[in-house]
Amino acid sequence: MPLRGTPRQTRSPSMNATDVTGARTPEAADVITGARERIDALDDRIIGLIQERAAVSAVIQDARISSGGRRVNLSREMEVLGRYREALGKPGTALAMTMLELCRGRI
Repeated sequence: MPLRGTPRQTRSPSMNATDVTGARTPEAADVITGARERIDALDDRIIGLIQERAAVSAVIQDARISSGGRRVNLSREMEVLGRYREALGKPGTALAMTMLELCRGRI
């Protein structure tokens, strides 16, 4: 089952850029609008990468189960958690746990 992104908020015709962004000046609204477009593009890439990771994880799980092994390799998951924690601190662990959950049991 593919993962889905959340729908993007659309602006009502009566709202201007400062209403949508919360900025107090048109200049700040322009900066925020541009930065949000970049964030949306990054989020699309991140979602795509997680979907790709889930597909690769399913291949690994299938091979492991077919050979008589378990679906999940806890020592490997601990390595992944450690790598995310090292790179991103404590929130990285929570992020990695969510990602691992999304990638488990999809077969």
